[in-house]
Amino acid sequence: MFCLKQLSVLLMLLLGLTHHSVEGACSVYHCSNSTRCVLSKDQRSCKCASGYYADKCDRNADVKVICGKDFITIRALEDYFKYHNAPLQSLHLPNKLCHVQREVINGVTYYMSRISKDKYLECGGKPLEKNFTHISYTLSLLSEPQVTGNIIRDPVIKMDYTCVYPYTRTVSLPFQIIPFSTETVMRVDDLDARVQLILYTDHSYTKAYSSAPAIELRDKVYVEVSVVEPADFFLLLVDECWATQSFQPNTTRGSVHTLLQNGCVRDRTLSFLNTTEGQSGRNGGSSTIHFSFDMFRFTTESYELYLHCTVQLCEPADHKSCTPSCSSISKREAVRAGPTQGLLSYGPIWVEIPNRPPSSTVMAVVLPIAGVWTVGVFVIILIMVAKAGNKRLALKASQLMDSY
Repeated sequence: MFCLKQLSVLLMLLLGLTHHSVEGACSVYHCSNSTRCVLSKDQRSCKCASGYYADKCDRNADVKVICGKDFITIRALEDYFKYHNAPLQSLHLPNKLCHVQREVINGVTYYMSRISKDKYLECGGKPLEKNFTHISYTLSLLSEPQVTGNIIRDPVIKMDYTCVYPYTRTVSLPFQIIPFSTETVMRVDDLDARVQLILYTDHSYTKAYSSAPAIELRDKVYVEVSVVEPADFFLLLVDECWATQSFQPNTTRGSVHTLLQNGCVRDRTLSFLNTTEGQSGRNGGSSTIHFSFDMFRFTTESYELYLHCTVQLCEPADHKSCTPSCSSISKREAVRAGPTQGLLSYGPIWVEIPNRPPSSTVMAVVLPIAGVWTVGVFVIILIMVAKAGNKRLALKASQLMDSY
């Protein structure tokens, strides 16, 4: 005898927790893999483990709850509902007027419910639960029982899911703190992700620049690229980074210097950092990437530069897509921001030129010139003295001749 699986998924999505479950049992005779099928203590019944269904619990329903900033979404594979004889038109939220839609994402078909927070109570959401720190939204996706004659054989599907968000409070400060940063919004499936690039004053990454940075040559430039929303869900790969003398990333004017290419280091001074462990970090392993490089300037004026980076987002299960392969080098192409790739441009970053005393080279040139002028003046004085002496001798000779 076959019935529904039990699903229980706990995910952190967009500042919230998600949870959903489906009760059911599977065939004891097919329950051989404990990671997919869970036997009862008396081993007379079993249930499919989280995320699996079918006769042998060998198929993943890919159930996902997405707690967006303005929307709450739940989705699962179309095949899961077909297996349990639950047609699309039988699925709804507690208010039957809030239907489920059929969506195709990357060639895969899902049944999906997506409602705005404004529709939450209207669609039958449970009363909001609040405490001092969080607020919870709880919904259920249901199926209508399928009647055959005067009997019902298939159980009703019920997926309960909850999104928990931080309870936002406003704190007043005596002054305004506005970090100098840049950000972009990327669309991944049904979720908007906000990615930010910001520069910090030192390796602790605690104090960001509040205006355009001015950094001396060879001093470290500390860069942070992070997924701000949803926090700690997506993996982030900094794919390309390069500097230009123009805010336009693909400009043909001025000079260009490559820092990162295909996720790999191309500037010998660049290194990835792990601030929490105090050791070297890596690219693509988390939702926040830290790296630094030595400040430089272009040989042509002006003394400013702009930093450009393309980034890629990956779901945790697809970590291989965010693992760079640094065995080969390919030429950087023009930026084409796709559905999971975004572009960030930051600047200007000023090259600070400190005041320094005159160099020894200048002094070496000035001193000989001063010496030449001194000798010249001395010679002129000697000539003038000699001429004056000659005039006096000539005058005395003339006076002697007159006396005779």
